[in-house]
Amino acid sequence: MKDQSDKQEIKDFKVLAQFTAVYCRAHHQGAKRPLQPSEVDVEGLNLEPHPLCEKCREFLAYAIERRQRCPLDPKPSCKHCEIHCYRPGHREQVRVIMRFSGSRLMLRGRLDLLWHYFS
Repeated sequence: MKDQSDKQEIKDFKVLAQFTAVYCRAHHQGAKRPLQPSEVDVEGLNLEPHPLCEKCREFLAYAIERRQRCPLDPKPSCKHCEIHCYRPGHREQVRVIMRFSGSRLMLRGRLDLLWHYFS
């Protein structure tokens, strides 16, 4: 059962990275690079396809770290969680990123991500 939850967690991290990269590409200029494995401790997570600016890399690393520390099992989507472990401002930042990127990805035909947008 743990293996299945690990796979789901990695999938959630990849979706968050993809949404963050779409937002970053539209809102931030300058040099971008993907979050490196040394910046997050998640085995099997490849974020090379998602380059981010420094601010967005910091945000993504923070979001991944918070998700990993979630004491609930199974982990709910953060939107429906009663604990809300993000610092003030980060929760709103997730909402903004998900709202902006979800609509852009759906317009591009990424209907497979629809459940993240509405959940």
